[in-house]
Amino acid sequence: MHASPRSVRGLACLLVAVLAVAACSGTTDSLGYNTTESKTLLPLAPRPPYPNLFHDLLGQNDQTINAKINNAFNTIFHGPPAFAIYVPVGTDQAYIEDSYHNNQIRTEGMGLGMMICVELNKQDEFDRLWRYARDVIQNQTGPDAGYFPSFCDDATGTSTTSCLDPYGFEQFVTALIFANDRWTSTGAIDYATDALALFHTMRHKEEDNGGVVGGVTNMFDAATNLPFDVPSSTAAGVTRPSLVMPGYYALWAEADADPVWTAAAERGRSFWQSAANATTGFMPVRAGFDGTPVPGWANFQAECYRVQINTVIDQIWSGGNAWNISESNQLLGFFSGQGINYGRFFTLDGMVVDPMHDTSLVLANGIAAAASTNIDRVNYVSAVWNMDPQSGDARYFSGILQMVALLILSGQFQVH
Repeated sequence: MHASPRSVRGLACLLVAVLAVAACSGTTDSLGYNTTESKTLLPLAPRPPYPNLFHDLLGQNDQTINAKINNAFNTIFHGPPAFAIYVPVGTDQAYIEDSYHNNQIRTEGMGLGMMICVELNKQDEFDRLWRYARDVIQNQTGPDAGYFPSFCDDATGTSTTSCLDPYGFEQFVTALIFANDRWTSTGAIDYATDALALFHTMRHKEEDNGGVVGGVTNMFDAATNLPFDVPSSTAAGVTRPSLVMPGYYALWAEADADPVWTAAAERGRSFWQSAANATTGFMPVRAGFDGTPVPGWANFQAECYRVQINTVIDQIWSGGNAWNISESNQLLGFFSGQGINYGRFFTLDGMVVDPMHDTSLVLANGIAAAASTNIDRVNYVSAVWNMDPQSGDARYFSGILQMVALLILSGQFQVH
């Protein structure tokens, strides 16, 4: 990893140091904006109480809720091969396998796996996943050093292509921040140093490379503060709504002492509003920075389920946003109108593209209920509660989403 060039910022920095926040320093990267990078990872402030819909809507008690979560974790991470997606490697590594796509290893699953583990205080599993990601997956040389190769779905959602998917990278950063706050960085893994290295790569890849080399760019666009579809010059002006995570960026602004992340959170929320269909609330797989769908990617399909989750995370971590509530209400209202066995892929205005009923979408809709005020949200929460861990080839995405849903709906997807 490369350290960014630093210089003293004078009185402003001195005041911050006196207040014991962190030493700050000014840099100007190759795209011309000033940043404030922290030399230490700062602790996160407490958040508001987290809603527990299993208790509040379904009347379940803490003992029953925790037993359900523990059973799901033990099955999905350590259960029989037909259920488990967590694969130990050697004495101190592990990965999450995408059983649907020929056992690929996606940074999406690795990062969400780490988020699940830190929320449940599973440090051994967390450390194993991060060691594998850092030591095996992460590129160590070349212009894309510091990025993590992964896989992106094609327009049909049935095949994949190699890509530097930012979504998993965003999960890694946030999981490491939480790990530092929960377990400190004095043990076998220095979570804080690793998180700061990822922050630097996201913001200063072009600076480190002396410009755009091999097409590799920073992860975020300097003008809009939106993440690129992939960090490549071929993705100029294009993002994915499922990559936009205002709830995460607000935390990054605290931990990294960089106000650009506050701007990214604000811009992300306004981008969602411009990208959401006025009738259904659906967002496309890919869109321009103005929210206009990219031709060929203008459907609601599996990757788009992540937007519903990102909306809820922003709602429960950032203290509330009226649009998050109206968006979740609109989505659940649409699916309630489709009947109990609603399809899984749609055009943005609500025409069915694939009528198959998808467990992963059931879980995403259950999560959406955490930011909804619809009277029928209890049905979506009940669907999550009544679901058993999935087996078979399609268990990867549903398994990961089931754990995230159980944590969010029990009030246990918390800031640490």
